[in-house]
Formats: sequence, structure tokens, C-alpha cells
Amino acid sequence: MKFKELKSLPKDELVKKRDELQKELMKEHTQISTGTVPKSPGKLRTLKKTIARITMLLEGKTKA
Repeated sequence: MKFKELKSLPKDELVKKRDELQKELMKEHTQISTGTVPKSPGKLRTLKKTIARITMLLEGKTKA
């Protein structure tokens, strides 16, 4: 998700979205650890970045 889209969401939805993305990231990590090749390797990077963006918004450390 883009930062502008995340910024417009209410706090409770951000928490819900972050939890959902963390579960998805955990699934991807378990697939990799079992030896399965991920369908899209770039997905891990985008998941991590989106989780970081949401966490930053929730902590209130935004400049904009």
C-alpha cells in the first residue's frame, strides 16, 4: 500500500492491517524455511516496508 493510502486509514484499521501483514510475512518465512521457493521473492520486501510504514504512523513519527 502507498503511504497516502495508509495515512488516510483510522488507527484501529492500521493496527488490524499490520497484524494481517505480519501473519502473511510469517507464512512466507515458514515457506522459505521449509525449502519451498516463494512465488514472488519481492513480496517479502514490500511486506516488510508496509509493516514499517504502518508502525511509523502508529508511533506518530511522520513529518507530513
